[in-house]
Amino acid sequence: MYDVIIIGAGTAGLTAAIYSARAGKRVIVIEGSTIGGQIATSPRVENYPGIMQISGMEFSDRLFEQATALGVELEIDTVVGITDNGGIKTVTTEYGSFEGKAVIIATGVKHRKLGANGEDKYSGRGVSYCAICDGAFYKDKTVAVIGGGSSALISADLLSDGCEKVYLIHRRSEFRGEEKILSGLRAKANVEIVCDTVVDEIFGDEKVTGVTLRNVSTEKIKNVSLDGVFVSVGQTPENAAFSSLVELDEYGYIVAGEDTKTSSEGIFAAGDCRTKAIRQLTTAAADGAVAALAVCDYLR
Repeated sequence: MYDVIIIGAGTAGLTAAIYSARAGKRVIVIEGSTIGGQIATSPRVENYPGIMQISGMEFSDRLFEQATALGVELEIDTVVGITDNGGIKTVTTEYGSFEGKAVIIATGVKHRKLGANGEDKYSGRGVSYCAICDGAFYKDKTVAVIGGGSSALISADLLSDGCEKVYLIHRRSEFRGEEKILSGLRAKANVEIVCDTVVDEIFGDEKVTGVTLRNVSTEKIKNVSLDGVFVSVGQTPENAAFSSLVELDEYGYIVAGEDTKTSSEGIFAAGDCRTKAIRQLTTAAADGAVAALAVCDYLR
């Protein structure tokens, strides 16, 4: 029997594990994919207080080492549901189940698809959702990054260091991402920014060879030859497995306030998976701390 079961080993989940373990609780973290969550794929983290610069992977490794040094257990498995048995929670996974007195859901989000023709066909054959994972395969080649947020700008910046040409394609005239990164991209000779434009189709042979672009203002169509497409158009929460137990909003995020409490007693939500205005590394860590302390209050 665990005091707290944490679903997700990202920044929020591991921070919650650290705070819970330091409070003397027996803790297990269940993770179905990547330790550290999405930040683990970031080449540089420069906006975390007290750390000038660090790779996302190193940041994640440090969190994980800190948690396990405190006795936190880790289970690599995918959670498929939670059952509340009169106060005791049973977390069911693909290969087993775990019982705990409280649960913190910190599942984060996943990449949203573009929805263009050919996207699924060429996924893994020129279509990627992770520049740091696949960028090295496109050294001295031409690629496109689709999106207007900070993640798209960071991807374009990373790719521009090795690619011959990078198109940054955005459906609007203004970007949502950080102005500092955007200004740096505008100054790079091998980056071409294309606004008010959407991708209608991704085409190729065995691999991607180009995209069909459409200007949303003029409806003008043109084909652009390239070797790879990096989709960075937002994220969706991974909360479907919990929909029968906790309230979700219309977008699939767990309805929980700054106290991280959900609609189900003893179940808390931390990090990007919950309803919140700002989703940053610092707010994920804050959520993890708040959720762990809320669990301690609940258990008392």
